[in-house]
Amino acid sequence: MRILSRSFLMVLLFAVPMFAQRGHQGAAPGRSGGGERGVGGGHIPAHGPAPVRAPHQAAPASERRTFADQSGHPQAPHVHAENDQWVGHDTGRRDPHYHVDRAWEHGHFPGAIGRGHIWRLGGGGPERFGFGGFFFSVAPYDVGYSGDWDWNSDDIVIYDDPDHVGWYLAYNVRLGTYIHVMYLGS
Repeated sequence: MRILSRSFLMVLLFAVPMFAQRGHQGAAPGRSGGGERGVGGGHIPAHGPAPVRAPHQAAPASERRTFADQSGHPQAPHVHAENDQWVGHDTGRRDPHYHVDRAWEHGHFPGAIGRGHIWRLGGGGPERFGFGGFFFSVAPYDVGYSGDWDWNSDDIVIYDDPDHVGWYLAYNVRLGTYIHVMYLGS
């Protein structure tokens, strides 16, 4: 009986930290389906956006788009927590804002991407930021959408961009917003 009690205590001792970390992979503890506003709050999309079939007209270079599609949603491109809809990823392959002359100039990102791979930002800013020994820069058109990112500690997930060759999408877990980023190397 004594051995059984000690074994149970040991299992409990190791199990508690495992359950405490589980909230990091999906919705934040105490919130169902993502943030209170339906965006961010720890929600991580199951997958990146689908390729665009019928492109939306790209905004002129001098004009900023707004993405607040519902009350309380951010003005930046974002993902709805309830259905993983990528709001703002609708301009297709010919969007001049994301054209690059030399795609993959620094190679493809060799790190892990997608929902199961969370990276913690480790400093920098939109021009050059890093995590895990890898470095990226934000697309010039998207810099204005990254103003509330914490470049020293936000968690992000990298997804492939199915439409814009040479770019990845960096999704901010805390905010539920995303930006186009280019891999600069390690």
